[in-house]
Amino acid sequence: SESYFGDKSSCVENAKALNLTSSSSLRGLNSTCVGKTPLSSGRSGCRSHTPLMGYSVTSSSAVSAHTVASVIVAVVEGRGLARGEVGMASIDLKNPEMILSQFADNTTYAKVITKLKILTPLEIIMSNTACDAGNTTKLFSLITEHFKNVTFTTVQRKYFNETKGLEYIEQLCASEFSTIFMEVQSKYYCLAAASALLKYVEFIQNAVYAPKSLKVRFQGSEKTAMIDSSSAQNLELVLNSRDSRNGHTLLGVLNYTKTPGGSRRLRSNILEPLVDAETINTRLDCVQELLQDEELFFGLQGVISKFLDTEQLLSVLVQIPKQDTVKTAESKITNLIYLKHTLELVEPLKVSGLWFFGVFFLWVFFVCLFGIILEKITSVINDDTRYTKGCLSMRTQKCYAVKPNVNEFLDIARRTYTEIVDDIAGMITQLAEKYSLPMKTSFSSARGFFIQMNADCSTLPNGQLPSEFTKITKMKNTYSFTSADLIKMNERCQESLREIYHMTYLIVCKLLNEIYEHIHCLYKLSDIVSMLDMLLSFAHACTLSDYVRPEFTDTLAIKQGWHPILEKIAMEKPVSNNTYLTEGNNFVIITGPNMSGKSTYLKQIALCQIMAQIGSYVPAEYCSFRIAEQIFTRIGMDDDIETNASTFMKEMKEITYIIQNANDKSLIIIDELGRGTSAEEGIGICYAACEYLLNLKAFTLFATHFLELCHIDALYPNVENYHFEVQHVRSSAGNKEKIAYTYTLSKGYTEEKNYGIKAAEVSSLPSSIILDAKEITSHIAKQILHRQKSTPEMMKQRAAYQLAMRLVQTARNSRLDPDSLRVYLKALKKKYEASCPTPRKNDELQ
Repeated sequence: SESYFGDKSSCVENAKALNLTSSSSLRGLNSTCVGKTPLSSGRSGCRSHTPLMGYSVTSSSAVSAHTVASVIVAVVEGRGLARGEVGMASIDLKNPEMILSQFADNTTYAKVITKLKILTPLEIIMSNTACDAGNTTKLFSLITEHFKNVTFTTVQRKYFNETKGLEYIEQLCASEFSTIFMEVQSKYYCLAAASALLKYVEFIQNAVYAPKSLKVRFQGSEKTAMIDSSSAQNLELVLNSRDSRNGHTLLGVLNYTKTPGGSRRLRSNILEPLVDAETINTRLDCVQELLQDEELFFGLQGVISKFLDTEQLLSVLVQIPKQDTVKTAESKITNLIYLKHTLELVEPLKVSGLWFFGVFFLWVFFVCLFGIILEKITSVINDDTRYTKGCLSMRTQKCYAVKPNVNEFLDIARRTYTEIVDDIAGMITQLAEKYSLPMKTSFSSARGFFIQMNADCSTLPNGQLPSEFTKITKMKNTYSFTSADLIKMNERCQESLREIYHMTYLIVCKLLNEIYEHIHCLYKLSDIVSMLDMLLSFAHACTLSDYVRPEFTDTLAIKQGWHPILEKIAMEKPVSNNTYLTEGNNFVIITGPNMSGKSTYLKQIALCQIMAQIGSYVPAEYCSFRIAEQIFTRIGMDDDIETNASTFMKEMKEITYIIQNANDKSLIIIDELGRGTSAEEGIGICYAACEYLLNLKAFTLFATHFLELCHIDALYPNVENYHFEVQHVRSSAGNKEKIAYTYTLSKGYTEEKNYGIKAAEVSSLPSSIILDAKEITSHIAKQILHRQKSTPEMMKQRAAYQLAMRLVQTARNSRLDPDSLRVYLKALKKKYEASCPTPRKNDELQ
């Protein structure tokens, strides 16, 4: 294996330069003395077999594995609301190919484990912040548990840098794979993993990859649809493109969750919709039941709203602090109370959702022994200990959390604390009587106990408080202050509390050690709560608008659908339109003037598709979808301020990415392709792109201003033309004509031609120039139309093709009874006959 790492002495110098920290010993460098410990500790000494941070899990069996395994993987996880969003980058030392992944996972991290098992890594790299002793993350613990014979290396967090990762990819990726930039440019976690991975591989090999030599590809997660970052941004799935603080996004439309875990799950589902119809329909069944049973809906919502952030709670509970301070002790006690609060909600949740969850729900609750965990807690913790709001109230709960007679010294300390608190209240009562002022005892976490009083300054002697009071603050007529005696009593109170927290902490730690063996049940509970919260959110969204349950077939059919985000912005229902795509009519060309509604309509289709595939109802009167494995959008922006050259290059990268990655199960939405170049070149590129996509069975919607493209339906029977209607209205002033937008989609291509000439008519151009322009344009249009005119034979072939596809659709999906089916088939026959051109008299004689 030394051939991978290069010269030993050079590698030592490289280690100094990179300042990397590894928890595992470098193969082939075990006897080398490194002058400066790699990564962050700065300690000097030899890194022989003893790992620096105590996290090496390399076993003897792993040594033999090194001869066959050659893949190194970097893994990093998001924080806060992005927790569960995982980025991975892997590279095979024997093969110059780097694979990037980013996906949302739940608390079981099943996707991460599955992906790593497929890769069978030699070594796994993670951030040192995820692996610190006593502060390990759930992800790190699970990976080490499942990969006991794999070497783990920790790298300083600063090397997980998404900006540097993108720079590395741009430098090292071969030009044939350059469309990877579009897919990963906003996938920060896989870019961060790539940064650390490439830096580390450079270090252990004592070499760098040649520029433009690596194959880099993105690999989406299993059983979810792929939506690239550009499409997610175009569709404003989780972030508004104009204002990041704005809630006008698909997430904003659907997010009525009550817990942070539910919100995170919804976000990840929107970014990665499901592709498994059975799972989606199970979710839809749940939403339907919630909508039909009001008592069930409000009962479950009431219980769910009481849950805290269960994932965060579990994360804190499994962490062992490096030092036992008062702060860590207090935090641990608090979280045990939170856990008790959470477990006490299990029974109400079970009762509220017993029939809703059915067998699955009962299975979880019978297998996962929540009762045993709660029994262990209540054997030590008081039954009436509760999670409460208010710092003093919660302080009291923590102080008296442990039952009496568990620890004699704890009982004594608590009696002392109670006496001090009573003495404080008595002292303040005496001061109020002494000065005849309406004083009362108040508390804050920052000040401890202090005195508060509502009084007008005119009622005070000389308009001031007595001299023994200090730290006086005033807000309107409310005074806050303390005294020297009260400060001393607060100090005594804090000292007593420190003793209480310390002794309680020891009891809590012992209790948690007994609970850890059942911790997997709590992860199951966390998973159920977040899922249920999301389903309740879907049901809630349905009650605010007329959404319908989607069906899944081989057809995309939306009857009177509308844009969900636009509805939220406008606070009223937008104009509705129909959509129909099948295998036989899978390519729709949409025309219409600017501002007529093309882009909005295209986004609407994609948003409805995503809503259906996450298990939500959809804004329509009826809808049926074919499950999309990829959703690609290329949306033109009217306010694009880039130069034509840069716009054109961006368009080419986007269309190349779509062409390279689309398949028969894709939904492709393209708007305004070819704007960044000349009209002739734009038409040519659009035509070529259309012909390529027409060879796929992907559902494609293609909006364009190039009306010449509309005639492609004469060559390809699976093409349909639609346009957005406009009306011409004369102004009340007299001569000038204005366009009134109806936002209504109709069959055929637009009759609104020559937008440029119409714009010129309302300008100050001489009328003679406008007339010449109209004449020239008309002459050119006639020539194009003559060349592309459909022949009777072509029209007949198209009609036959459409009939055949309708018959196939009917055979696959029809639920009609025999009489209704007969009527439908007769109607198809009439439509076919009407679509065929009438033979001319000469043709009949022949």
